[in-house]
Amino acid sequence: MNKKPPSQNKNTAGYDFFGRLILDDPHFNGDDYVPERDDKRLTGQIMRVFNCMKDKSWRSLKEIEDITKDPQASISAQLRHLRKPRFGMHRVNKVYIDNGLYHYQLIPYE
Repeated sequence: MNKKPPSQNKNTAGYDFFGRLILDDPHFNGDDYVPERDDKRLTGQIMRVFNCMKDKSWRSLKEIEDITKDPQASISAQLRHLRKPRFGMHRVNKVYIDNGLYHYQLIPYE
């Protein structure tokens, strides 16, 4: 199960024996990003979100927050990251429910 998606970047994702996300060398970025301060926290967040969502179930940000204990804004950002080649190129589906509420589904890259 140690498949790696194709990528133009050297930073790609893979999976361990149990299907958990492995990031070889995560490359986060942003205006306020400081690697020494943020890498460990962001890597933990993205792995918790992936491991929560890899079962392909539909969940709201609140439901993911209840499981991972991460803030909803961070979860939303990590779901966007998981679509990128350097974070695994996974498919993240989104469906509008009502009154600004969406449900998300992660389909892991195979």
